Amino acid sequence: MKKSVFIIFTLILFGACTPKKAPVQVITGKDYELKIASPQKAVLVLFPCYPCDIANTKAEAKFLKNIEKQGITTLLLNYNQRLFLSDAEKTEYAKTLNSILNEHNIATNNLYIGGFSGGGNVTMLLSSYLIKSKNAIQPKGIMVVDSPIDLEALYYDSQKDVVKNADPEAVAEGHYLIELLENAFGKPTDHLENYKNASPYLASCKITDNIAYLKDIKTRFYSEPALEWQKQQRNRTYEDLNAYKLEQASKTLKELGSTQTEFIATENRGYRANGDRHPHSWSIVEQGSLVKWMTE
Repeated sequence: MKKSVFIIFTLILFGACTPKKAPVQVITGKDYELKIASPQKAVLVLFPCYPCDIANTKAEAKFLKNIEKQGITTLLLNYNQRLFLSDAEKTEYAKTLNSILNEHNIATNNLYIGGFSGGGNVTMLLSSYLIKSKNAIQPKGIMVVDSPIDLEALYYDSQKDVVKNADPEAVAEGHYLIELLENAFGKPTDHLENYKNASPYLASCKITDNIAYLKDIKTRFYSEPALEWQKQQRNRTYEDLNAYKLEQASKTLKELGSTQTEFIATENRGYRANGDRHPHSWSIVEQGSLVKWMTE
């Protein structure tokens, strides 16, 4: 009996002395949701895909589940429908980030920015701007998830999808992107300079103006080539895919001197939240590897 009482007393004593983690604080504001981890090891800012929002990011990005328990504060943003940014938008986004993080006293000494699809384009352009302008926020790294970072290539790939007529969704998207890019910049054959200035990366001319500022930070380019799926569903080859351009961008960063760039080609991870197989998905990012990358 005395032994049992001693064991119970010991458990109560040491249980009371074990420090408890503070509950996760969730703050929702105009076009953002902030989840504050305590203690905090890193901050992850995420931009959604082109037509998406915070709700979509939370549903599709499975790596976010309980990531705050790993010490990762997350800032999810609603800024969408962007494949490129004007100078005014870069300034606006930078001010918004500073405002949100300062208002809630979030340390930014270990901050990462990421985005899926169009959000990856925003990630690269904004991060380059922050570094170039010596902003108070200096990202330690970026993650770009299957993004169409070469706008000239995107234009021509969209034309191919329309001509191939292999999938109604790809054809409709192709028409939309051609019109969007022509309205913004004209045709690449006539106005290549516009594409050079706006594109996060441009392979055809070896233009490194936008990407060069990323050579001294950690960069991860995620993609799932899924060549059999792409051939069957879209009649695409590897050179038609975002994966090809992302791999080229990583190689370019290495040529510029980066020792911290990675091209991550995943296999059989691309599934939408509803269970549909689709390599163009947030789900290709794996939490364990991501957290380790941000905290080591």
